[in-house]
Amino acid sequence: EKATLRVQHHAPPLPNPPAAAEIFRTGESEEPAVFLEQEVYFAGRALSVRFERIPGPWNVFSEEEVQRANDAIDQHLELVEERTDPTLRNTREKTPLSGDGVSGRQDLGGMLGWKKPHCDPFRRILCDSRLVPYYHELVGVGYRLDHQPLVILQEKGSEGFCMHGGTIDCTSGQYNQFLAYGCHNGKLVNSLLGVSVQLSDHNEGDGGFMIVRGSHKSNFRMPQSMVDGENYNEHIYQPATKKGDVIIFSEGTVHGAQAWNADHQRRIALFRFAPAFVSYGRAYYPRWNEECYEDMSAEEAAVLEPPYSTRLDRPLLSGEDASVEFIQRKTEKKDHDAKVFKTPYF
Repeated sequence: EKATLRVQHHAPPLPNPPAAAEIFRTGESEEPAVFLEQEVYFAGRALSVRFERIPGPWNVFSEEEVQRANDAIDQHLELVEERTDPTLRNTREKTPLSGDGVSGRQDLGGMLGWKKPHCDPFRRILCDSRLVPYYHELVGVGYRLDHQPLVILQEKGSEGFCMHGGTIDCTSGQYNQFLAYGCHNGKLVNSLLGVSVQLSDHNEGDGGFMIVRGSHKSNFRMPQSMVDGENYNEHIYQPATKKGDVIIFSEGTVHGAQAWNADHQRRIALFRFAPAFVSYGRAYYPRWNEECYEDMSAEEAAVLEPPYSTRLDRPLLSGEDASVEFIQRKTEKKDHDAKVFKTPYF
């Protein structure tokens, strides 16, 4: 299905800016949905921007797809690493985000390199035709995987993650070009995009992902008590989601995670994507783990390309089926560069 862009206009004054994280469900449907966090300002007026699907059946990831992902995780639980070392904890001790002070977040990686069929639910996130229009709109054609994908698991009482990120770093107040959000000539630009696939329900009050709505436009650092979840909680939003939902958010928006309060285990699969020519992580260098490429489709492999311009024979995903195409650099230019640089690319 194609994604369309709907812009809602809110006239000033705006003492409470409109939500920068929206829930997308059609009518009374409770089918899995896509959440998109964005908000832009134009001529002093706030525009809350969101994607809305063309009417029709909408399953981001069905119950069966989620079950396959969870089954694959269950087969690899021996690889889970819990963050119990004090130097690995993501919250300040004895703050609302630190949970019971003992249980740590559990991390699991390597999903793209698991043997088939266990890798399939996670490789699909790279280039699923239902998600590619969002990737193209928010990071551009030629988008690339930037971080190693990560499955996060949390048991009741485990710590969350203090507020972090932001175009203006929320703790230092410095400009963060690696996470930056911008809007230029009506085009949204993100240096790093978070895509969080929900593999368990996150009900209101359960904890988990939280965000400061509109903070991608902030120009100042946050008070430390807000970073630690002690004050100003009226500005912090924890979206309620169902398994199969997807949260898409700019890393230029300040975000974190609340301690997990529910009896059931929290599970998400977290991916980060960047524009073709941008890199934050370095797992791609000199190549991603070799097992990632085993039996990988051309579409999936295109998303694993290292950072370089789309002008330089980069494989691109295009069309409704997200198939691979190339924008060919002229042979004459490559021949000239080969004479000058001993390589067809400058």
